[in-house]
Amino acid sequence: MSTDSVPRWRRLEPDERREQIFACAAELFGERPYAEVSTSDIAVRAGVARGLINHYFGTKRELYLAVVRRAMTVPHFAVELLPEGPLEVRAHAAVEWFLDMISKQEKMWLAAIAPEGIGRDPEVERILEDADRESADRVLEAVGIEPTNSRWDELNAVIRAYGGLVKAAGREWLVRGALDRREVHVLLTRTLITLVSEVFPAVQGDLEPQP
Repeated sequence: MSTDSVPRWRRLEPDERREQIFACAAELFGERPYAEVSTSDIAVRAGVARGLINHYFGTKRELYLAVVRRAMTVPHFAVELLPEGPLEVRAHAAVEWFLDMISKQEKMWLAAIAPEGIGRDPEVERILEDADRESADRVLEAVGIEPTNSRWDELNAVIRAYGGLVKAAGREWLVRGALDRREVHVLLTRTLITLVSEVFPAVQGDLEPQP
């Protein structure tokens, strides 16, 4: 049998195969409610045997939770990719990276910020809460806040509140079309810069409240 006649998925390394399954699952969970996606559907989309899904991820639920976690969490490496420079430069680059990320997994990101697939679920809610907190940590690092800052928890909460704006702006862009990408970029970048330059000092007590 010639190499060309061997199914493509057979030539993938284990890590590539796992990532392929993950990507196909994310596509399907973004396209349909959780209950309407089966492991057989994922296997067909990925071009693998269904047993391989169980081998790499366990149950469909475990795979779904992993997909939600990745869709909603800003990874450590994203901060390392940001350019050196003043706050404005890093905020601009951070928002650009984020908008690229959600563009690549648009359907899954939108499904994750309004999870209806498996209803109200404490484990999903815990993953979303943890993802918000971890992502806020990354944003703080990106704008130059040190983890030793005594007000880290309060600043993390400020960024989590900003995260609500991020999600709303994402819906206005991707779902309603009321804003385009450039407008969302301006909104999120300028708001982040204002938070860091004006709100953070006030939260930390470095600025006197205005009358």
